[in-house]
Amino acid sequence: MELYEKNGNILYILNVLKKYSDEEHKLSISELKEKVNEIYGEDIDPRTIRRNINLLKEKFGYDISTYNDNKIGYYISNDPETDFEPGEIRAIIDTFSYSAFIEDRIAKGIIKKCKNLQNIYENEKVKNYKVYSPKGKTSNIEVIKNIEDISNSIMNKNKIKFEYWKYYIKGDKIEKKIVSEPIVSPYAILYDNQQFYMIGIKNGNDEFFHYRLDRIKNLIETNEKVTIKKTEKEIEEYTDTTVEIFSGKKIEIEAKCNEVLLGEVIEKFGKNVKISPINDKEFKMTLYANPQGFKLWAMRNLDVVTVTKPKEFIEEIQTLLEDAVKRYKKQ
Repeated sequence: MELYEKNGNILYILNVLKKYSDEEHKLSISELKEKVNEIYGEDIDPRTIRRNINLLKEKFGYDISTYNDNKIGYYISNDPETDFEPGEIRAIIDTFSYSAFIEDRIAKGIIKKCKNLQNIYENEKVKNYKVYSPKGKTSNIEVIKNIEDISNSIMNKNKIKFEYWKYYIKGDKIEKKIVSEPIVSPYAILYDNQQFYMIGIKNGNDEFFHYRLDRIKNLIETNEKVTIKKTEKEIEEYTDTTVEIFSGKKIEIEAKCNEVLLGEVIEKFGKNVKISPINDKEFKMTLYANPQGFKLWAMRNLDVVTVTKPKEFIEEIQTLLEDAVKRYKKQ
């Protein structure tokens, strides 16, 4: 028992330094001694504390500032290669708080793990953080496992099989049902608009399709090998031009936009869009994109976007708008 306690000294000291010290909260030897006794019930003499701190520095490479360095006390600094900065932890917490792709209980568990990586002073700043999403979170607890399994299948070049569900209306209720059980060659995972998608090719097809990971259940990796080869460039082209995550044939689209959309257009469509100023208030954008997805984006920005080409696409939008006007006139 005494040997166990003696061997534990270095871990007691390390954990106290990690949780209770930083540049603004230096711990004296007496404070370290007191904190170890308070948390672990062990009484360590000052010489043992100093010796173990030197061991942590010299043998394990921890960046620990000592009394000799700062004339106040001891604190441990973050390792830039292995430790997250407070802002990085906060970004992770924000992501899982707001994202709709992950089930509420799992999000809370991940956030708790993130907080355990920080000292008590940084955790004080995020103690009131709550898990919520304005869009509501998925109830599918398999999303994280799906990411792991799909990633493994991509690495192993194996096909996957799963159940894919969608919402449907049954009487006066909204329910879920399995609509397909495809066997798919997976190529990549895409994150877009707060959702994860798997890009793959279904058996019997040769073109990309995508599936939302929160609608995939009971996924298994098969022993069947992926036979259709796709380059990184082909995958990037698909992800870059699949507006609003809609598959299908892409067409050349031209639209006139108000300057207020310039930043969004650059960020959303990136290198695939050609932008030409019309005047100091408007610009023209040209790109190849999925028409259904682009139509949704254009309709959301109806007051500042006017599609100008192609003619058939313009007529489709005109019909859509005319039908909408008729419906609203009946209200």
